[in-house]
Amino acid sequence: MRILCISDTVDPLVDSAGIRERFGDVDLVLGAGDLPLDYLSYVVTALNRPTLFVFGNHNLKDLPRYRPGSETPPRPVHEYDSDAGATYVGFKIRRESGMIVMGLGGSARYNDGPNQFSQAQMWARVIAKVPALILNRLFLGRAVDVVLTHAPPRGVHDKDDPCHRGFSAFLWLMSAFKPRYLVHGHVHLYDAREPRCSRYRDTTVVNAYGHHVLDTEGPDA
Repeated sequence: MRILCISDTVDPLVDSAGIRERFGDVDLVLGAGDLPLDYLSYVVTALNRPTLFVFGNHNLKDLPRYRPGSETPPRPVHEYDSDAGATYVGFKIRRESGMIVMGLGGSARYNDGPNQFSQAQMWARVIAKVPALILNRLFLGRAVDVVLTHAPPRGVHDKDDPCHRGFSAFLWLMSAFKPRYLVHGHVHLYDAREPRCSRYRDTTVVNAYGHHVLDTEGPDA
C-alpha cells in the first residue's frame, strides 16, 4: 500500500491541480501536524482517501474543539466531527485501511503554549496506551503499525534547542512494541543532505515535512 505523509507546510506539489495525477494511487494519508484544516480538507476532497492527523504546536485554533477542557489531558474529552473530513487521532489508536495507527501529537514544552508537553507528560500519555497496545498484540498479532507524531523521537531527527527536542518515550515505544514506522513532522528540512528516513531498531523513522510517500507491503505480509 501507499501512504502519503504530510506535515508543517502547505506543499505546492500537494496543494495543486495535479494532486490526483501525483497521489491518486495512495491508500491512506497521514498528517503529522502544523497543518491548517482547510488544507487537510482539500486533500480529503481531492483524493477521497482516509486521512488521519494530529496537531502540532502551530495552527491550533481548532484544537479546543477536538480536545476541550483542561490543558492537554491524556485522553480527549470527546470527538469532534469537522468539515475537514479528516480524522483526529491525537492520543488514540485507530485501525484504518488495514493499518493500526497510534497518534501522539504536540511538541516538547518550550514556552508554555498549548499542545506542548514535558518529557514526563508525554511518558504518561504513552504509558496510558500500553493496555490497548498489549491487547492488539494478543488479538491482532501486532501492537501498532504506524506511530503518528508531530515531534521526533529523542536523538532521531531532533535538534538540541528546547522547541525541537524529541521525546524519549517514543524510543521506548519503538523498542517495546516495534511499529513498522514512526512518522513525525516538526523538524523542517531545508537541506537535501538532512536525513528524511532513519532506522531505529525495527522501526523506520520518517520526517514527513512537506510530503513523503511510503510504499509498504500490507500489514499482514
